[in-house]
Amino acid sequence: MKYYLGIEIGSGKLHLAVADETNTVLEQIRHAVTPEQTADDHRNLLETSIGDLHTRYRFASVCVGFSGPVDWQQGKTIRSYRVNGWANFDLSDWLEDILRCPCKIENDANLAALAEALQGSGKNYPTVFYLKLGYGIGGGLIQKGQIYHGARPGESEIGKIRLDRSGTTLENVASIRSIVEKIKTEVTEHPDTDLAKAFSENNVNDYLTKNIGQDAWATQVMQETADHLAFGLSHVIHLLHPDLIIIGGGFLPLSDHLRSVIEKILPTYVVEAFRPLPKLAMAQLADEAVVRGALLVARQNSYL
Repeated sequence: MKYYLGIEIGSGKLHLAVADETNTVLEQIRHAVTPEQTADDHRNLLETSIGDLHTRYRFASVCVGFSGPVDWQQGKTIRSYRVNGWANFDLSDWLEDILRCPCKIENDANLAALAEALQGSGKNYPTVFYLKLGYGIGGGLIQKGQIYHGARPGESEIGKIRLDRSGTTLENVASIRSIVEKIKTEVTEHPDTDLAKAFSENNVNDYLTKNIGQDAWATQVMQETADHLAFGLSHVIHLLHPDLIIIGGGFLPLSDHLRSVIEKILPTYVVEAFRPLPKLAMAQLADEAVVRGALLVARQNSYL
């Protein structure tokens, strides 16, 4: 029996999953991490967990989903936007030295897109675009079951789309980070409100989910976020016109509300010739999407 290891390296978590030849996930390990930790801290945690798994499994191949731009052909991380110490790091060689098996490196959103396209909401759709909402905003394009790759160091970065000539990006106005900043400003200006009493950076999803439709300010923030996302997705449709757009990532508790609002707004930003518009769907694999995509690539890589 062959075994495969999928790893997600995010700024907020490390996630490892083991699967066999039937794609059955046998074991998972999760670590909560912080951006204040360094890449060395994260690598030490990974090495300990990998060593533990290696006592029970001999891996045929491993794949890593990294939160940031990567050189997928050379197996190097280009940089992390939140964690110091990942710039131009040869992650593939580092893991191959530990595990003595082939290792592939990919952007995390690409792997989440692959998993959702093949095992989640995108099954039976030839072309799928995946929108990853979280602290930042990422994307991935899957065509006929394969990740679309552009030139180094990346592609499908919908969060980096400029919304105006001054340089404002979609990520600046529609990510969890941007919403947290809006809430902080509101709390500072109105410290005696229910929002100020209930808010912490760790409960943004919970607060907004509970208060959409009840609190006018929370409802307005989500309406504005959905409008920005619809405008960003209109560019995806005009350039790529995928069969399906999947919304996933760390915003998942709010994504269904966002999806319904985006569906109403999106037609106003897309030319009539491109209708009917692609279907919008919710991600099905939740926080396992990246490691499941990594496992798919690891299994494919072992047969090359």
